[in-house]
Amino acid sequence: MIKIGIVLGRRGDRVARWVHERAVDRADAEFELMDHPLPDPAAPPADHHEDASVQEWAEAVGACDGFVFVTPEYDHSLENVIGHAHAEWADKAAGFVAGARAVEQLRLVCGAVRLADVSAQVTLPPAAEFEPDEDQLDALDAVLDQVVAWSTALAPVRQGDAEAEIKAKLGLIIEGLRAKDLEVLKGVYAPDVVSFDVEPPLQHVGLDAKLANWAKVFTFFEKVDYELRDLTLTVSADLAVGHGFGRVSGTLRDGTAVDGMWVRATFVLRKREHGWQIVHDQASVPFDMATGRGVTDLRP
Repeated sequence: MIKIGIVLGRRGDRVARWVHERAVDRADAEFELMDHPLPDPAAPPADHHEDASVQEWAEAVGACDGFVFVTPEYDHSLENVIGHAHAEWADKAAGFVAGARAVEQLRLVCGAVRLADVSAQVTLPPAAEFEPDEDQLDALDAVLDQVVAWSTALAPVRQGDAEAEIKAKLGLIIEGLRAKDLEVLKGVYAPDVVSFDVEPPLQHVGLDAKLANWAKVFTFFEKVDYELRDLTLTVSADLAVGHGFGRVSGTLRDGTAVDGMWVRATFVLRKREHGWQIVHDQASVPFDMATGRGVTDLRP
């Protein structure tokens, strides 16, 4: 089921509750009021790209498929909210329950981040004068209808973009191994990555442990190559799972060419502030039940 975030400006809590109470009765989407404890809107977003609250907000935006922006008056706060994420807004739908000037300005901002703004809107008077009537209720239903419909229709576009980004990210593993460059590999994995590899221990926890494992490979190989075949990806919001077959091969330090072995490879990725990162991976081989030994000569 798609997820729609109800995003507040600095004013409008009462209106947002009205939107949420109406929305949660629907069966075609999940709706969530979104809190955004972000830095001062007077400060440029770029100054806070390492701020934990900004990363948390970007992840929350990434988990949604569409949005309803709520603000009775235009006060720049929603520009701040949108500016502290970027790629996470792309190819999603946006509707407005807002003051007339706020809607006018926010439609321009949405275009800059590839948010598809729907035509229906609820135009609000100042917050102190807000008393919802039947006309506004009908208008709200129209906004929710269109946001849900557009968010659903854009899902294949979002998935296509995500798959391309993920394949490019996994391609960095090949690039980093061939170049024996740990800095390239560092950008692939999340700081809290957990890796189940074919060699002990049972798990490698954290980025340093994962990079140490690859560094060990470099001590054995003069030249390294990596292949990834039959990759299948499933993407949902900010989470993706992939599986395929991987093989490390190359030339050892003594000049011996090594074909390596094919392993079953699984990847779990999350979309965070700096793009998709691997949070878990696993490499494994089947084992012979009679001997208890791994079978390493199989090919995909």
